[in-house]
Amino acid sequence: MLALQFTDSLPRYGLTKVLGRIRRRAYWASWSCLQLRDVPPPSLPASSWVRIATRYGGICGSDLGTIMLHQSPVMSAITSLPFTLGHENVGIVTECGASVTAVRPGQRVVVNPVLSCEPRGFSDRCPNCARGETNLCLRFHEGAISAGTMIGFCRDTGGSWSPLFVAHQSQVLPVPDVLSDEEAVLAEPFAVALHAVLRHWPDDTATVLVLGAGIIGLLTVAALRALGSKARILITARYPFQAKEAERLGADIVLRARDPDDLYRQVARLTGAAILHPLIGRPLVQGGADLVFDCVGSSRTVDDAFRLTRAGGTVVLVGLASTPHGVDWTPVWLHELHVCGEMAYAHEQVGNWRGHTMELALKLMAERKVELGSLVTHRFDLKNYRTALATVTQKGSAGVIKAVFAFDPAAAGA
Repeated sequence: MLALQFTDSLPRYGLTKVLGRIRRRAYWASWSCLQLRDVPPPSLPASSWVRIATRYGGICGSDLGTIMLHQSPVMSAITSLPFTLGHENVGIVTECGASVTAVRPGQRVVVNPVLSCEPRGFSDRCPNCARGETNLCLRFHEGAISAGTMIGFCRDTGGSWSPLFVAHQSQVLPVPDVLSDEEAVLAEPFAVALHAVLRHWPDDTATVLVLGAGIIGLLTVAALRALGSKARILITARYPFQAKEAERLGADIVLRARDPDDLYRQVARLTGAAILHPLIGRPLVQGGADLVFDCVGSSRTVDDAFRLTRAGGTVVLVGLASTPHGVDWTPVWLHELHVCGEMAYAHEQVGNWRGHTMELALKLMAERKVELGSLVTHRFDLKNYRTALATVTQKGSAGVIKAVFAFDPAAAGA
């Protein structure tokens, strides 16, 4: 079968790192670390695993960060190469190991891709997994399968950028019949937003600033409203199509700043903050939003998040900030900010309900607390991956919110 893999070739890495600075398409050129290969389907690691035929494999910002070599080398310590990309997914169960009881062949499912203690074969959970914080597992580098935080970053499991991948039965969640494949493939990124919001719930009187109206920023707005938040939500958006979706999902004010100074002026006006100008450098904001979700993770947005949060407020890093440059940490200590990172999803408590964040995502969509299917704007065949990646990295001109690779499960034997 064809699979889009990230290789372990250091010469390819070095060449792509240099040429990628000149031309973006170098990151998916024939000499890059990204290779479309004919590989055998991954085998079931144990009798408690299942095989899944992919219907949609989502293209995530973390995938792009890997392909474009933006990820910190730290992640290589808990990754096994080469790996087939793709952790966002919806598919059909095609094969079950002898001890599988949770699902059956033919079921449409999504998979929680986190490879924590249970998928790794440990009966004794690490302290974090025992608390339900499987996203913080201490054994991502141990156990019955190779290192990897998730399916899509582990060489043994495959990923959803291929027709077939494997998962432990504990990771598999049946998709309610009322949900389309477009909705189901968004369960994973929606869970990311829900997890961040639930761990940093705003008061109804608070002002929340969401930096970035890409898919995670939009889903953060959706998560707040689907869970009943009455906080005032501001969101920054670069493009009109992003602004339209942000308003539909419940943002109160969309900030379309003409330049960085304009953003600061708008936030100051809306929050009653003062803008002070140092002798050199960027402004100091006295006041600002109560809670800021940085859903981009760039050097600029991290710096903006620190500057636009009120004294004593909270900054949540949802976008995958790696090694930002030029970030001034002065506002963090000057204003005693609470800076928190959020990783994926875990087990949550919402009122009397307790379960995994991806279960909650499916539940909220099935109950029509939120309509997300229209956010899937582009579909590509895997063979056209270069066109897909060129399109996704020029989202403004292409109008991309969420792009996916589309597969025919019947062709994979589903």
